[in-house]
Amino acid sequence: MGSLEQAVYAIIISFVIGVILCPIVIPMLRKLKFGQNVRDDGPQTHLAKQGTPTMGGVAFLAAFVITSLFFLKGNRDGAAIMLMTLCYGLIGFLDDYIKVVKKRSLGLRAYQKLLLQLIVTGLFCSYIMKSGIGTAIYIPFTDGKMIDLQLIFIPFLFVAVLGTVNGVNLTDGLDGLCTGVTFVSMIGYLLAGSLLGFVHVSLIAAATAGACAGFLVWNFYPAKVFMGDTGSMFFGGIVTALAFVMQRPELVLFFGLVYIWDAMTVVIQRTYFKATHGKRIFRMTPIHHAFEMRGWREVKIDGFFALIAVIGGAMGIFDICVA
Repeated sequence: MGSLEQAVYAIIISFVIGVILCPIVIPMLRKLKFGQNVRDDGPQTHLAKQGTPTMGGVAFLAAFVITSLFFLKGNRDGAAIMLMTLCYGLIGFLDDYIKVVKKRSLGLRAYQKLLLQLIVTGLFCSYIMKSGIGTAIYIPFTDGKMIDLQLIFIPFLFVAVLGTVNGVNLTDGLDGLCTGVTFVSMIGYLLAGSLLGFVHVSLIAAATAGACAGFLVWNFYPAKVFMGDTGSMFFGGIVTALAFVMQRPELVLFFGLVYIWDAMTVVIQRTYFKATHGKRIFRMTPIHHAFEMRGWREVKIDGFFALIAVIGGAMGIFDICVA
């Protein structure tokens, strides 16, 4: 069976599991009163979402794990990707649990979350450096030229992983937005893994894409369930882990274009706000909320951001073809 054929089966299996699990998980979340807490300083239209079941990311994490284990069959790099991303999902789960169950609005304290992220990222970095993948990376659009970062690789990986994880977390602000964008990103990784000969990457990306599609059935506007940090941190981990295992971290710039864009608007806004003593560039950040403030419907914003994700994915595939 070819890798693409396996990937198609992985998407279908993961999708079916996700679709089946959500109707089981959602009533459980309601019964446990795991409802979304909506911030007062956000768009006023979001106040109607108060109490919508959250932590639904556990459903597509289960779909991802079941499908990946079925297809990977002991692949070391695949196991490293799964372990790293599931650990990020666990950090998100702890954050959600404290917010929802312990009623502490900010969840894990900043230093606690950062410490856990540093530990998980450090273990993943150690694997990358010791497993034979190494510290050399490709330079985008340069006909396959590489540069060995050596010790600089360590801070490079940390910045890439932590920045992307938190960028994905910021993107999870509208019904179906993060799920839809990540689905597009995973299709990009599926194709990239196939083109570069990383079958395990293609299969993991396919399992994630199928889980996204299954969850999107319930997360699309108007959402019946939210993923919570359980899902968004898992997504952030997998977007970076797949790229680094293929020794192509530049792909995060393309397949993670939306996350980077959303995060950069927050950085720009805060920097400008402090420098000008209270002035703003955008009406609200992350930028998807600025579109909401202009009167765009959530479905329109989802479609627009998915289109940007497709453009980023096409650029990533072109980068691979050039090399």
